Amino acid sequence: MSNFLSKLTSKNTETKNKKKIENIVFLIIILVITIFIINSIWKEDKKAEKEETKETMFNQVLTNNSEEISKSDLEEKLEDILSTIKNVGDVSVFINYSESSKLEPLYDETTTTSSTEEGDSSGGTRNITETETQKDVVFSENSGEKNPVTQKTTMPVIQGAIVTAKGASDATVKTNIINAVEAVTGLTIDKIQVFEKAE
Repeated sequence: MSNFLSKLTSKNTETKNKKKIENIVFLIIILVITIFIINSIWKEDKKAEKEETKETMFNQVLTNNSEEISKSDLEEKLEDILSTIKNVGDVSVFINYSESSKLEPLYDETTTTSSTEEGDSSGGTRNITETETQKDVVFSENSGEKNPVTQKTTMPVIQGAIVTAKGASDATVKTNIINAVEAVTGLTIDKIQVFEKAE
């Protein structure tokens, strides 16, 4: 009787151990599949994030550089020209922009077209054409530094101008300054403010 009980206990233990092993193997398989799925999703997210970061950096760098150059250039040129007008004297110009300049990059565009012909049960056929377009920013390399190639620049929109000049207390000088700024910027007279510069 005790022999029978020990065999029964041994069999129960073996069955329990076998079930435990099966459960562990099952859990390991689920864990491996989960890791594989998470890894593939993470890789896709990383790729998309990398592309987005690349595009954002491109836009940010180009916009900032262009904005600084175009703003200071126009202000400096206006200061130079206004200072040559009779009785204007020492002059400073500030131009207000409603938005920054935009640089449009040159893209390398690749278009792939694939056609498939399908037949249906009634003997008819239909053609399916799929077109896929991929756009990549073109970069030029100079001394190991990559710079995006641009195809056009949209200049910023000028909203107003403030000019301070030593001779602005004279009405004729003030009118000449307003006319000069209007001619260069295309602003209406009400958007150009001229003030006498402090000593």
